[in-house]
Amino acid sequence: MNLNKIIKPKSIAIIGISLSNPFNPANVIYHKNRHRYKAKTYCVNPKGGDIYGQQVYKSISDIPEKIDTVVISIKSDFVPAILKECIQAEVSGAIIISGGFTESGKEDLQNEIARIALENDFPVIGPNCLGVFFPPFVDTFFLSSERLIQIDEGSVSLISQSGGILVDQLIKLTQEGVGVSKALSIGNKAVIDEVEMLKYLKQDKDTKVIGIYIEGFKPDRGRDFINEINSAKKPVVLIKSGKTPGGNRAVSSHTASIAGDYFVFSEIVNNSAAIEAKSETEFVSFCESLAAYPGARIKGIGIITASGGHGAMASDGCFSNGINVPEIPNKDKTILHDTLSPSIKSIASLENPVDLTGSAVDNDFFSTTKFFMERDYIDAVMLLLLPYLPGLTSDIGARIAELTIIYKKPLLVYIPHVEKYGIFIEGFEINGIPVAHSVEGAVYMAKAVTRRSENKTIRR
Repeated sequence: MNLNKIIKPKSIAIIGISLSNPFNPANVIYHKNRHRYKAKTYCVNPKGGDIYGQQVYKSISDIPEKIDTVVISIKSDFVPAILKECIQAEVSGAIIISGGFTESGKEDLQNEIARIALENDFPVIGPNCLGVFFPPFVDTFFLSSERLIQIDEGSVSLISQSGGILVDQLIKLTQEGVGVSKALSIGNKAVIDEVEMLKYLKQDKDTKVIGIYIEGFKPDRGRDFINEINSAKKPVVLIKSGKTPGGNRAVSSHTASIAGDYFVFSEIVNNSAAIEAKSETEFVSFCESLAAYPGARIKGIGIITASGGHGAMASDGCFSNGINVPEIPNKDKTILHDTLSPSIKSIASLENPVDLTGSAVDNDFFSTTKFFMERDYIDAVMLLLLPYLPGLTSDIGARIAELTIIYKKPLLVYIPHVEKYGIFIEGFEINGIPVAHSVEGAVYMAKAVTRRSENKTIRR
């Protein structure tokens, strides 16, 4: 099925607009798209009339131009008939945000809309979903813009069975400075599932990293899903629910998915090109680092800190996640020692992690980063920065960013998430360097790039 016009439509029609309730989901979608997005937007209600001076059409066939996508927000029992009308009107696809299908015990009704769609090669997203978020073209999420933060544009695209989880991911990625290209909520996935969406995003030039929240698969689709991942040239990050008996029950009542045996799923994923995140925190960190370094390879990492405790935590985290923290040979310690400020030469610890102490200044962090970048046994650098140190300036990010351009090695940074440190964080992020707001997050970023390196080796 061709998904181009359903994901990037030039025109949309909202079916189910209310003439009296401005908070109706269809109304929220209509007004948001009409005033803020590029797709030309129409609305439909069998009663006709107007809303805020705009014509309300009685039927999709009354609209004077061909529609790319319809958004259906009506009682579930009426959806099959509306789908037939859309097909007759030569609409290119539909997004069904209405609930009340398999998740409510109405399996026959969902099977009917699937049959209609498949027989007519008519792409349908949903039902029971939020649909497509692809600014500046379209946003079918029935959430008012005032209730969300501004989502930054970027290269991570998301697929999710859960609309709520998807919105959470958008917010968390934005808070971490990660931009999003597209977010696709598939709900009950009666027709278009994660396999079809994955195929689309694999070919999408604006997507560098694909993040997927999965609850379960339709029968016989798990193998197709893994095959699509293994043929992807882009990193694919997965997070799954339904890992426990309780989670299985929740998944079944939510989107009526078949969650399956999580142990089997995890083993299959670990032997594929996918990277599984065990938590939402890992998921965000994985997407963040892979968006910055989708093709990097890491065997050994150098850690730089001004606090021995932070360095120890990072080193422990790397060890627990199978990330190598190589020892620095004595001859290299001498080289590093000679680059440091006189005031810290006698007190800095030149092991790996390198502890520059609280007396370090910008030049010490710069020269140590450069030292690691020049070592052939170091493939990436983790920089643990504490902006409250008196010797640090807000120029540190821009200066060190120059090294990543010269040496082409990943740099992963930790800076505490405090508003007054924003200028330090921006110095790195505007130069494409990912910043974690916990030591654990920095380790997760390293874990993702390391796992991606292993996957690239496996696939060769």
